Amino acid sequence: MTTDDTELDNAETDGDIDPVTLEVLRNQLESIAEEMGQTLIRGAYSPNIKERRDCSTALFDADGRMIAQAEHIPVHLGAMPAAVDAVLEFDPQPGDVFVLNDPFRGGTHLPDVTMVSPLAADGDIVGYAVSRAHHADVGGMTPGSMPAGAEEIYQEGLRLPPTRLVDAGEPREDIRSLILANVRNPRERRADLRAQLAANERAQERLAALFDRHGRNTALAGFDAVIDYSRDRIEGELETLPDGTYEATDVLEGDGVTDDDIELAVTVTVDGATIDVDFDGTDDQLAGNLNAPLAVARSAVYFVVRCLTDPEIPPNHGCYEPVSVRAPEGTLLNPEPPAAVVGGNVETSQRVTDVVFTALASAAPDRVPAQGQGTMNNLTIGARDGSFTYYETIAGGFGARADRDGMDGVQVGMTNTLNTPVESIETEYPLRVDRYGLREDSGGRGEFRGGCGLERTVTVERDATVSLLTERRRHAPAGVAGGESGATGENLIDGEAVPAKTTVDVEAGTTVTVRTPGGGGHGEPAARDATALETDRRVEEERDVNAAADDADTDE
Repeated sequence: MTTDDTELDNAETDGDIDPVTLEVLRNQLESIAEEMGQTLIRGAYSPNIKERRDCSTALFDADGRMIAQAEHIPVHLGAMPAAVDAVLEFDPQPGDVFVLNDPFRGGTHLPDVTMVSPLAADGDIVGYAVSRAHHADVGGMTPGSMPAGAEEIYQEGLRLPPTRLVDAGEPREDIRSLILANVRNPRERRADLRAQLAANERAQERLAALFDRHGRNTALAGFDAVIDYSRDRIEGELETLPDGTYEATDVLEGDGVTDDDIELAVTVTVDGATIDVDFDGTDDQLAGNLNAPLAVARSAVYFVVRCLTDPEIPPNHGCYEPVSVRAPEGTLLNPEPPAAVVGGNVETSQRVTDVVFTALASAAPDRVPAQGQGTMNNLTIGARDGSFTYYETIAGGFGARADRDGMDGVQVGMTNTLNTPVESIETEYPLRVDRYGLREDSGGRGEFRGGCGLERTVTVERDATVSLLTERRRHAPAGVAGGESGATGENLIDGEAVPAKTTVDVEAGTTVTVRTPGGGGHGEPAARDATALETDRRVEEERDVNAAADDADTDE
């Protein structure tokens, strides 16, 4: 490249973005977010982040609008804008880094620790780098900070409103010491916090390079252009849905304090290129910890909208603009302090996804699958002395689609983590994995079958505390269009069934088994044989066509 070419590339423009430049900038911005994630994963110490990848990263503009995200955890990403909004209230400056986890000030639940870093160019803030990671322990009444019986947020761990961890480039050791003094295994927490800082620093480096390459005005115009592009495409997709009002209800199976069903109600209104989701009629906030901050409910709604529209649309603020989400204050999906919320992020978010899908099933029957397992099957095993904490969300059955079977043993809905490999579990923790496999025939029957759930049995080799936060143990994942329900899940300790939400101290040698739900089926089971014959016929035709093409190539 000549000097003249370089000067032309770096010249300031009037802000107009042609389609080619837009696509280049979009991919580069998404690449920055992905590289942040890789930096976080490689630098983390805890298996929950480095193995399971229970973390998310994204870029925001100076106004707090998401412009690019890595393909990480839906419940993290959809709720991230609330974290940036909370930080903007504190007049962030170049060189600052804010840390927070308070669900009532931009967080989701306490184990999800978020870092927000202003990104500067020529001394001005042009955006924000955000990383969010689930830390294996942040204090509270039980190891792992996921207690089944919590009745107020103070029992769930250390609560951080937006706080400067780095002030004008200078690390705040007093704040770091405060955090580490209130968690179990501070050595592991320290390493994971450093990994998040490194991820945000990588964003500053890569964004500076992008500004050097394209020029400041072009890059900033690109921020607006990618948002406008996604908004236009989402609006076009929403206009294909029939206008109308759609309603549904669903239930959660107790909150860890009582076993009574808890009702979620939703009214979805589709009006041209907009969609309004109102949770009026949902039960009041709970004594237990299934309360979910409104940001979590929003993230679940955004996920459903993304699923029902073109998945190739770049995920950013533009996708959210046509969607409005409301829930009355003081209810399950918009609780007031000091409500306990740790289960709301992981379990209630899944049920919000289910109920919104159900409401929209009549509007988009070919796009809405049967219900998946509808739970993250949270299993936490840890020592009260802080020497180890194992945390896992265990996969299950995905619901059947209108044209194919559901998937076996996958994460469903608001989570997108990997599993922890058996080798890592047995190396890192005093645990032995006795069984890890599919639950045969746990998917619902139908023209297309639901996916199978999993069974994981673990022997605890030291005295420990076990916490389970699970769902779909009484109410099975429903099939659609005549499909049958998937199997319910089950939790066992030493072979005895235990409640869906439970925390219990166990002795060395105890076995813990989690059997996860299967997905619901789609279509009448009797139609499956005819569908299978048609599929076999199509496969045979494709085989004949390919064989004929191979013969023609050979003759030539």
